[in-house]
Amino acid sequence: MRKGDSNMRKIPMGEMAYQEKNGVGWLTFPSWDALPGVRHAFSTRIGGVSEGPFASMNLNFGRGDPREHVEENFRRFCDAAGFSFDTLAASAQDHHTEIRRMTVADCGVGITRPKDRESVDGLVTNEPGVTLVTYYADCTPLFFFDPVHRAIGLGHAGWRGTAAGMALCVAERMQKEFGTDPRELFAAIGPAIGPCCYEVDEAVRRVFCAGPLPEAASYFTAASNGRYQLDLWRANKGALLAAGLLPEHITTAHLCTRCNHRLLWSHRATGGVRGGLAAFLTLVPEGEG
Repeated sequence: MRKGDSNMRKIPMGEMAYQEKNGVGWLTFPSWDALPGVRHAFSTRIGGVSEGPFASMNLNFGRGDPREHVEENFRRFCDAAGFSFDTLAASAQDHHTEIRRMTVADCGVGITRPKDRESVDGLVTNEPGVTLVTYYADCTPLFFFDPVHRAIGLGHAGWRGTAAGMALCVAERMQKEFGTDPRELFAAIGPAIGPCCYEVDEAVRRVFCAGPLPEAASYFTAASNGRYQLDLWRANKGALLAAGLLPEHITTAHLCTRCNHRLLWSHRATGGVRGGLAAFLTLVPEGEG
């Protein structure tokens, strides 16, 4: 909790905490709240101005919600959760593993400025004046923080991105860009559709198992109807361990978006008629809380 936010309430949810201020709700990892030099958040459906199937905190511009509603939602979310609206820089997701290094010059991209690339599922930066933003509605958010080199990353991993090793790719890119040692890297796996609800077919299983993840078949459990339950949480944790992260540096939310669809947008729960969630991550300038 930031200084001056005594009116903010926190409610434990899985390995995260629900926070609310000025009617806007969001989630954070308590273990990350304790890390100095970084601020993070994951949005909920609570506290926006959107209406109808997008009610109320929709942070996705591409679903049919009026742009002015989505932009106002971003402003309200930033004001409540402690981010600067002018520093937001967003991804352009298409379920691949393209990663982009963002700078202050990129602030506004995908928010108040048009997207300037068609494929960006991962973002990294070491500049405090940039807030990384990625989008979700069942896929897996991956948060990264290197406290030694003061660098951060966000990765969007659906089943395709998970199978292709998005977690590995972000860790490797941070090592290349910033000299990050995976043993010093912290990671968090955010809310996503859980193994309780994520059913896939044999074709998905074959593609997934052909990817680079060690023991990929172990993340599937046979269902009674000849399909499979896929555990994206455990698969992404396995990828982080394969990248060299220490187990004690990895936190998993254990929050299923479909089970919690009244709080979190879920593509499967809504049949695709929905708004979107967003992950936010920024470096806090040295000397600031």
